[in-house]
Amino acid sequence: MQLFNWEIEKIKLQKLLFLLSERQQDAEYQFVPYKYGCYSFSLKADLITMVKKGVLCETASSYIVTPKTDYFKLIKDDDKRIIREIKKHYGEMSSNALMKYTYTHYPYWAVKSTVAKEILTSEELSNVTDVIKEKNNTTLYTIGYEGVSLEEYLNKLIFNDIRLLIDVRSNPVSMKFGFSKTLLKKYCASLGIEYKHFPEVGIKSNQRQELNSQDDYDKLFNEYKKELPSALSTQIIILELLKEHKRVALTCFEANICQCHRKPLAESIKSLPEFKYELKHI
Repeated sequence: MQLFNWEIEKIKLQKLLFLLSERQQDAEYQFVPYKYGCYSFSLKADLITMVKKGVLCETASSYIVTPKTDYFKLIKDDDKRIIREIKKHYGEMSSNALMKYTYTHYPYWAVKSTVAKEILTSEELSNVTDVIKEKNNTTLYTIGYEGVSLEEYLNKLIFNDIRLLIDVRSNPVSMKFGFSKTLLKKYCASLGIEYKHFPEVGIKSNQRQELNSQDDYDKLFNEYKKELPSALSTQIIILELLKEHKRVALTCFEANICQCHRKPLAESIKSLPEFKYELKHI
């Protein structure tokens, strides 16, 4: 923003930072395809915080840096070089021109766009629609969010055409940005993914203490399996939702499926007489 005379349009900022992230080895932000193309919810949260702290001023369309400190001198030389290149090649483009550029060169990021039809040719638009084909096979997925950003997680849902996310945590609260119930439901809805929460099939946090080995997890899940028959009605509901939505994912925290109760839960649902579908862990 300092290199852009301390003020930049909101859409333009998202697109320029996307182009920056594409050139960095360890990018600070990841992005999702959103209504105007590539968008970072994490970046937006940081911008909101900066406005609250008085580092930025916000107008309807732009952000303005208020204390004009020389921030540029504080960053790494490689980042300085990349930012200068970004400004040189794309700095004069309007927000609409940057949208068109990112849509044509990175078509995946336009798959959720509400304006792609207005700014792309029919050939360019077909490149977007060819990126992710709608999948019609009915599949029950499971997914954990440990070790990934909100945007990486949401991109997994989009790539697998998940239409309903079922949260199976007993207590859907997280210190990790975006994964507490209210925010996760909001971000899923913004991408056309429905969200439901079934706490009754979760494991209480006090039961998850002192899990130091796989044997500890296995003992916990053996006890959990004994309780699953009492939650049969919820499993039947989940199966009916799978039949309706076709692409459903059960979600919890752990990355390792063997250390998460969503595995025995999914396997219990799979064992129901009317389950005739695929089960995949992503």
